[in-house]
Amino acid sequence: MRVLVAYLSETGNTEQVARAIGEAVSSHGHQVDLRAAGEIAAQALNRYDLVYLGSACHDTDLARPVQRLLAEIDDSPPFRLAGFVTHATQMPDQEGRARELYDRWAGNCVRTFRRASAGKQIPFLGYFHCQGAPSPPIEAFIHHTILTDRDEWETYLAQVRAHPTEEDLQRTGEYARQVLDSC
Repeated sequence: MRVLVAYLSETGNTEQVARAIGEAVSSHGHQVDLRAAGEIAAQALNRYDLVYLGSACHDTDLARPVQRLLAEIDDSPPFRLAGFVTHATQMPDQEGRARELYDRWAGNCVRTFRRASAGKQIPFLGYFHCQGAPSPPIEAFIHHTILTDRDEWETYLAQVRAHPTEEDLQRTGEYARQVLDSC
């Protein structure tokens, strides 16, 4: 299969995940192109059998350039799509406040992938997300807007700055293989 791993990354988190996907896919003998999302036009996606499309989470959703790319895809393209995102919020596998924060600040990402796939009739094969260390302006926003309690902030900051971790990247490879298995 011809596989594209396209991504938008500002701090390097999403690029790390994209590279882990590319390595997992190429280790299964597939031809992989790794490209920044801004370097590729929507029509160029039609040259691939499978597209992994990744974004940093911005303003509670996929970054606008990735949303534009999705919007520009023709209806019923020949490729299948899988999405991935890095975000600086809590992981939703936890309950209570962690789930609430994820839903509020990153939950739109998967919904946007699903909505675009359904609207364009693109087979959507999966979604992966993990935390990524936030940029200094995002850290400041989170601290002043979301996590204003000092203890909660310090716990969060120590934890999130470590991501994506080796474990995150291993889970990324597993996700990439699961998508391949569904093709």
